[in-house]
Order: sequence, then C-alpha cells, then structure tokens
Amino acid sequence: MAQQKLVDAFVNEVINNSEFEATDHIYLRNYVLRLVGDETLNVFTKQTGLLDLKDELVKQAQINGRCGETHDEQDIVASQLMELIVPRPSQVNRHFWETYANISPKQAIADFYALSKKSDYIKTRAIANNIYFPAKTEYGDLEITINLSKPEKDPKQIALAKKQKATGYPMCQLCLENEGYLGRIGYPARSNHRVVRFDIDDEKWGFQYSPYAYFDEHCIFLDTKHHEMQIDQETFKRLLTIIEKFPGYFVGSNADLPIVGGSILTHEHYQGGRHVFAMEQAPIETPLSFVGFADITAGIVKWPMSVVRLRGTSKDKLIKLATKILDKWRGYSDESVGVRAKTAGEPHHTITPIARHRGEQLELDLVLRDNQTSAKFPDGIFHPHPDVQHIKQENIGLIEVMGLAILPPRLKDELKEVANYLLGQPNQIAAYHLKWAQDIKRTQHEISSTNVNSVLQKEVGKVFARVLEDAGVFKRDQQGHVAFLKFAKEVGLK
Repeated sequence: MAQQKLVDAFVNEVINNSEFEATDHIYLRNYVLRLVGDETLNVFTKQTGLLDLKDELVKQAQINGRCGETHDEQDIVASQLMELIVPRPSQVNRHFWETYANISPKQAIADFYALSKKSDYIKTRAIANNIYFPAKTEYGDLEITINLSKPEKDPKQIALAKKQKATGYPMCQLCLENEGYLGRIGYPARSNHRVVRFDIDDEKWGFQYSPYAYFDEHCIFLDTKHHEMQIDQETFKRLLTIIEKFPGYFVGSNADLPIVGGSILTHEHYQGGRHVFAMEQAPIETPLSFVGFADITAGIVKWPMSVVRLRGTSKDKLIKLATKILDKWRGYSDESVGVRAKTAGEPHHTITPIARHRGEQLELDLVLRDNQTSAKFPDGIFHPHPDVQHIKQENIGLIEVMGLAILPPRLKDELKEVANYLLGQPNQIAAYHLKWAQDIKRTQHEISSTNVNSVLQKEVGKVFARVLEDAGVFKRDQQGHVAFLKFAKEVGLK
C-alpha cells in the first residue's frame, strides 16, 4: 500500500465525511497542524481510515509536545480533530427536525446515531472490547457484560487532576454545557459532542447518545436545567411522551434515592435505546385489576425484582394509575417482610420506571425499590448481599434492573484464575472467589478445558440472577407473594 502524507490523508477523509469541500483543504490542513504541530506536515502513513488516521495524528501530537501522555490529554486532541466532521449544533438540530418532519422520525434518529458513531463520540472500538455473553435462567436469557471500554485512570492522570483548579463548569457530565466542551484532566473531552433539543410540554430537553454504550443505540434524555432526579407524576408523563416522540425506543429512569439509584442522581435524565431486555420479554404471572382502571391491563411480572406492569392505550389513565402506585409505595410499610417506608424520618421507597410500546399499546413497568440498610447489610438490605459481591457490588441501576449485568473490569482476569482453579491448574484465585469456585467444583463433576468457560458463564449468570433477587423487595416465595398482593390491595384491587 502506497504511503501518503498523514495530514493530507486525514484532511481528505474529513472532506469525504463532512460538508467541507476541496477548496477548504488548506484551511483544514492548517487547523490540524495547529493541534498536532507543523512538524507533522511531512510525516507519511499507510493508514487510510478516518479513525486510524486520527490516532496517528494524536501520536504525532505527543511526539511534538502538543499532547501529554495521559488518556484525557490525548482524548482532548482527538475530539478536536473529529469535531471537523461534526456540524454546528444549530445545523445538527435543523437537519434532525427537518428529516423528522419531511422523511420520518426513524430516519432522523438513524442519521443522528450514524453521525455520533462516525465522529467517534460513541466509542465503538472501545465498546467492542467489552466481554458479552447471555446466561439462561428461570427468568429468561439474562445478559452479562464485563465492562472493558472505559479507560482506567493511571497514577499520572490522577496526580495531574488533583493539581487542576476546580471551576464547577460544566456542573456535571450530563449538563447541556458539555456540548463542545474542550475537556480537561479528569473530565471528558466533548468537542465532538452534539445534543438534539426537544420540548416536553413547556420544558426544554436534550437527546444524545452514550459515549460508552451498554446496548443497542444506548441514548440519554436529559433536562437542560441542572437539578436532582425525582420520580413523580411528571416522570411517567415524560417517559410516555418520549416513546411517542422517539418511536422504536424504550426509555426508563433510575430511581431517585441512593443505593437503589444509578451513578448520577444530581441531574434529571433518562436512558433509552432500541434494545430488547429480558425483563421486557418476561410474562405477567399474576394478573391484577385495579378499581377505576378497567381499561388498564396490569399484573406482577415474573422477574427476580418486584415489578408491576401496566398496559393500555390511554396515556392519562396509565399516568394516573402509575402515580397512585408510586404514592402508595412511598408511604407503605410491612414489617412482616422488612419493608419500611421511613426510618428516623428518612424515606426509603421509590420506583424505577420503564416505558415502551407494546404493539399499539403503551406499557409501563414499575419496579419497587427500597434503600434501607442495617447492621447485617450496611450496603443495603435490598442490594447485592455479601456472598455475591465478589461478582457484583455496585448499585443495581436501571440497566441491571432490566436484566443486563454491568460487571467490573477486574473479572476479566479473575475469572481466568477461577477457571484454572476449576481445572486443577496453577492459579492465583482471589480469596473472595474461593468459596464460589469450591461450590462449582463440588456440583459440576465434568469440567474440562473445552467447557470450563461455558460453565463459568452459566455460573456468573446464576450469581447475577441472585443479585437481582437480593434487590427484590417482595421475595419470590409464598410469604413474598402474599405481601406483594397485600400491597396491591392497598392500591385498590377489584
């Protein structure tokens, strides 16, 4: 393959993938040299793809002293280079809504998704490093991911971040002010980031994709004002409005309390996408009929967590019933199963809601959450218990609730050592995995080098199912079922 000048090759790719024209070549060349240094002008390369050429330019920026050694510093330069193929926010929004109105909402969404990938805002190459496998359980095929996409911070980066003066801008990583933000050590580069604006009644909201997506078309809907998350009647209204505006997508919200909420509770936002989760496929196993809502199909879902599903064609009726369930749950206690609405004035109850279309009908899944702690379970009574924390210790947020495990990077190497242990080979198995591995070895009598990985994947799936059961408020036994129905009667069963 013939070599070509690196800067010119990148500029040609920018012109091929943007609204720039051949007349802009010199301007673009000088823009690139501004970032990576004039010394790069006569550097040659065999690379041809836009992202590979970008990577080469970042390396040259390091060589020329225009970029530091840390990932954040490199990402700042990379994002500025990729911004060249991203139109201004006004243009992105104009194209989105013109396509939405004149062609179809589906095409508008597809174009924005394609742009977010092409510009390397969605880190498709990093996401491809994640380990993924399904796990058959009594609740359907749960999904397991070991998250390897996000770069780990090295000591140099941590040291540099501590030296930086905090500005408080942007206020958080979900604020609208991230659009086009340069970035800094300890805070992601967002030069190539764009947000589609839309209205929900009189509120201004934004639609963007997740840079490190966990599932198909993983997107975020965010309030353009920075304020804490809150689950209330307006939440249900917004979720149902969003699935009408963005056909083909589900949308859900993390809960609004610590322990049972997600990683960011300081900014009102929802997550959505085109993925079908195991919880969506789970059937209603106990039908419910609520007084005054004869046209709403309802029931308890066959799921390890405590889920009430509502389905109907009336948006207003769904919102009204969901709000009634939330209000009842906020103040509901049942000492027979350890459910307490408050202790010492601290509220414990909230809901993780998910909205989707089911054919012509609207559907809401309401997952009951309780964030109590105790001396026995200081991390949370309805949280992964200590015996499963060797696999999953973090909060169970929206994505896990629906059946997709997001497991820590450490497991990539740790599970290899567990496999060596199971095969009787030299190993450095972590002490916290030992009892689990011993139990597997005792119950699985035919483990070999050809099946050890599939055995481990199945066992990890079992642990994740247990994780979700731990987070379930009403347990899946006779006592729990009776208690669940008791709560439903408080809402108003026929």
